[in-house]
Amino acid sequence: MIVLGIDPGTAALGYGVVERNGGLRAVDYGCVTTTADLPLPERLRIIHDHVAELLETHRPDVVAVERLFFSRNAQTAFAVGQARGVVLLAAAQAGVPVREATPSEVKVAVTGYGAADKEQVGRMVAVILQLAEVPHPDDTADALAIGICIANSERSVERRAAAGAVAGGAVLDRAAIAPIARGETPYERAVREALAAETKVNGKARTARAG
Repeated sequence: MIVLGIDPGTAALGYGVVERNGGLRAVDYGCVTTTADLPLPERLRIIHDHVAELLETHRPDVVAVERLFFSRNAQTAFAVGQARGVVLLAAAQAGVPVREATPSEVKVAVTGYGAADKEQVGRMVAVILQLAEVPHPDDTADALAIGICIANSERSVERRAAAGAVAGGAVLDRAAIAPIARGETPYERAVREALAAETKVNGKARTARAG
């Protein structure tokens, strides 16, 4: 499965293409920027063209976008909503389904903590996708994070569907469609080890300050 994650915005739109094939890997990622001196319709056209190009190039199975939520900054929320609408339009034109998740759901999926900051999200994205360095800017890391979240969410849906088919007698050999996973997955192990390492570092820092 290939997921195109998008972190929408008119000034900067992050994107990350994640492939799930047993494990997870980053296929392509980056950030599309537009300048404030351009008229808004032109900025939205640039965003639409870039997203359409990504859809044509990578042929994703799903487009992943964060669910729109109310923001204290009305201007920021308005800009995000406009860019998000353009992304949804491009996905509809390409016939690609859209999946959504809230910011807290994305953070839990990537870091195990719903109130994680951007730095924590970036570090865990690099660990999960085995990247040499944390993706920058934050918009890019956020796009990869939503891609990871939806890729794993879709895997869970597939497993439940497979289990339901077995229960209904449609499939006799469950191992042929979804082998039973024993123990933690590589993704779960990477998250556990990274969180343990961060906890250890924070603990040493607190001890040093106390001394």
